[in-house]
Parts: sequence; structure tokens; C-alpha cells
Amino acid sequence: MHGNMGEYDRATAVAQRTGEPADIAAVRSHHTKFGVALNLQQQLTSDIGLFVRLSADQGQYEAVEFTDVSRSYALGFSMTGVRWNRPDDNFGAGVVVNRASGDAERFFDAGGLGILVGDGQLPHPGLEKLLETYYSFSLSPGVRLSFDYQFIGHPAYNRDRGPASVFGLRFHAQF
Repeated sequence: MHGNMGEYDRATAVAQRTGEPADIAAVRSHHTKFGVALNLQQQLTSDIGLFVRLSADQGQYEAVEFTDVSRSYALGFSMTGVRWNRPDDNFGAGVVVNRASGDAERFFDAGGLGILVGDGQLPHPGLEKLLETYYSFSLSPGVRLSFDYQFIGHPAYNRDRGPASVFGLRFHAQF
């Protein structure tokens, strides 16, 4: 990704000199941010599939595309409802472990705010751990109702926060 992005350590250094909260906007300049992702999927049987996803980026520049994660590891599965006579339903579960870079952790502890992360301090950074599960009911061809649950341990990489539970409901109609 190319564009104007702030460098976490530069913003943190300015905050330490001025005594003000870290401000990423004050240190934005043109940078190129590199990252890599790997997605592996394997169909085990006609109704069960597994996936593994790994991703990483440099971690020194602010996030501008999604969230303030610099390393992510995910593992999960999905299956159809064939085994309980609901072949058009789907059930799935996955676990994710996310990590912010050390540069980002120092920035957040200095009062910096990211896209989704930051509340003025981060004295005890840690891994963000998630468990997600969903069930998608097929109500009729093209109409689905899905229930989702996420358990988040140490939200926003903060061992002093959480856990948090997030519930979701989605209705999808396509004709």
C-alpha cells in the first residue's frame, strides 16, 4: 500500500517530548507498507472444510486499511447441515490470535488512537484472542438468517480490558 501514513515511533517520540498524547496525523508522510498473507483451505469431506490464515505486515506504520493488527493467525472449520437433515444450513467456528507491533503498542500507551484501537493508555499489552462461531439457517432458496457469537479476550491488545462478547444477527435475501 502506498500513501500518507504516520510512523508509530515518530508519533510516540513527539508525544514524549511535548507531554501531549501521541498524534499520528502530525507525522504523516508518504510511505509504502508491505504485508503478506497466506490462506489455506482444505475440503475434508463433502460437508466439512478447514482453513488456516496467517498474515503479517511491517508494523511500523499506522493502519489505514482495516485495523491495527500487524500479525494474525486464524484456524477454523465450516460444515453444512447434511448430518442433521438441513443440507442448506451452515455451521462454523474459528479461533484467531492477533498481535499489534511493539511500535504500535508504545504508540497506544502514549495516548495514540488508531482506526479501532486506543483509549489513551496501553500499559499491559497482550495478544487479542477471539473465538467465533456462527449458524446460518436457509429459510428458502436465496433467503438466510444467521446468528453469530464472538468471544474476545483482551480486546484491542489490552490485557486490562475484557473479555467481551459480541452477538450478531444477519438477514440476507437474494432473488
